[in-house]
Amino acid sequence: MKRTLILVRHGKSSWEEQGLPDRARPLAERGLRDAPLMGRRLAHDKVRPDLILSSPACRALSTARLLAHELGYPANGIVIDERLYGADVRTLIEVMGELGDEFRCVMLFGHDPEFTDFAHRFSGKITRMPTCAVACFTFDAPSWSAAASQRPVTAVLDYPKKG
Repeated sequence: MKRTLILVRHGKSSWEEQGLPDRARPLAERGLRDAPLMGRRLAHDKVRPDLILSSPACRALSTARLLAHELGYPANGIVIDERLYGADVRTLIEVMGELGDEFRCVMLFGHDPEFTDFAHRFSGKITRMPTCAVACFTFDAPSWSAAASQRPVTAVLDYPKKG
């Protein structure tokens, strides 16, 4: 059974307001531009997520909402998962392994360097995920827990300046 995991690093964040807690940092103008762009690319490829999970950080959740809009996914359907903020690879594997098997395509929105490390685990060719990068992995697995311990059938990385 085909399962698709899509990792999205949040868009470029703003550092204009000094003193903001890290979780509260918003997207910069470039992040506000790049997130819909990447969403349109995914929509062009007919990506239809069954579930979107996001870090609670403002910049990640804003990126998730902007991409979701381009994909026709309801913003109120985005699930905030605290574990996606500051998670290590082991935690990200746990999150993946706990996904409901009714979901065929799942998107996770989070941060670097954790998402780069997670993507690198599945593809040694992915050594850097720039802001708003999208890493898409397909697995031939009966469950998400099985997929978490496999190599993907395909691994593709895209990012705003690539296209």
